[in-house]
Amino acid sequence: MRNKPDDRRDNVDKIQYNIDKTIENCHRANEMIAKTNDEKMKETLEEKNERRREALKGMRSEIRDEAIYQKNRYR
Repeated sequence: MRNKPDDRRDNVDKIQYNIDKTIENCHRANEMIAKTNDEKMKETLEEKNERRREALKGMRSEIRDEAIYQKNRYR
């Protein structure tokens, strides 16, 4: 069985999609935080949003790396 070649052509699009969805989830969580009186739920949502912000940093770094790779590959 042969390994598949590394196909990275759509990686930037996939990463950008994940970034967009993560930002959307942060906004939705913020709306829920504003509407709820449940302190435990607020705390849980705030913790999730903190993890999302950390994930966004990683995804943005990854998308930069991928863009550089593609730029250098097609020179």
